[in-house]
Amino acid sequence: MPLLSHFTRDVGVDLGTANTLVYVQGEGIVVREPSVIACRAGHKEILAVGNEAKKMIGRTPAEIIATRPMRSGVIADFDTTASMLSYFIRKGTQARRLPRPRVMVGIPSGATVVEKRAVIGAGEQAGGRTTYLIEQPLAAAVGAGLEISEPIGRMIVDIGGGTTEVAVIALGNIVTVRSLRVGGDNMDEAVIQYARKAHNLLIGERMAEDVKIRVGSVYPQKDDDTIQMRGRDLVSGLPRSLRVSSAEIRTAIMDSVAAIVNTVKMTLELTPPELASDIMKEGIYLTGGGSLLRGFDVLLQDETGVPVTRVADPLSSVALGTGKALGSIDTLKRILITRDLV
Repeated sequence: MPLLSHFTRDVGVDLGTANTLVYVQGEGIVVREPSVIACRAGHKEILAVGNEAKKMIGRTPAEIIATRPMRSGVIADFDTTASMLSYFIRKGTQARRLPRPRVMVGIPSGATVVEKRAVIGAGEQAGGRTTYLIEQPLAAAVGAGLEISEPIGRMIVDIGGGTTEVAVIALGNIVTVRSLRVGGDNMDEAVIQYARKAHNLLIGERMAEDVKIRVGSVYPQKDDDTIQMRGRDLVSGLPRSLRVSSAEIRTAIMDSVAAIVNTVKMTLELTPPELASDIMKEGIYLTGGGSLLRGFDVLLQDETGVPVTRVADPLSSVALGTGKALGSIDTLKRILITRDLV
């Protein structure tokens, strides 16, 4: 089996709402692109995937649809997701004429049986010999280099595009977990709504995301940055731009941030006392793209009284974890999900 695994170059996938990352054994992360696909309306013809498709969002003629087939961390459109996943896997393995790889996909802890079957089906349709699922908090912890097999409680908070996963891990498994369908996408939508209500300005998803990334924060900063926000005036119907500050964006996204913080607090309340004691010593590990918002670690530490550490590579931890899990399938079998178990 190790020899076959070497030649098949097994594949780990972080199939995220916002981005898809592909890890190939022996090579590391080889694909990091938006989870977006562009098709011709009424047809299954694929026009673009990933970076090229994202450029089309909000700019396509009526006959072309650029869409994100993943919503809130789950598959909203099975056929489109399978096509997208197949494209990324082929791109990651450079279409080598090799046996079908084993595929490891990270999924939200709150995924239903139907959603798990859909992901397994997408992996198989994409060319996977066997598709394994691993819960995202476990994958993120493994990818961040945490030793999850020890009898020590560790909390990981993974803030993705569509979901936030908060889990306490000990002895190689999840002890307590809460999966919240709130993430970076909700913050983008909050920025869109703020622009509409406060400034009568209609902006698109890409503009909202850019504003959030460049000046977004969840904790007061020494320097209150500003950014030009461009869109269409809802009164005149003409293009208009205005400058908004990081304080305004912080106000806009605070409901989503508060929901995440409250979920962390509730998870701590459900944690057994001995493990809670470990977490006070070990701290909370923060990962996922949403954790890169300025001040998130400081805010979470202030709200919980627990030390918070942002992992070294928050955007890659789940993908790295799926890759590492591929090399330890025999020891991790009890926590992996396969078709036989759903």
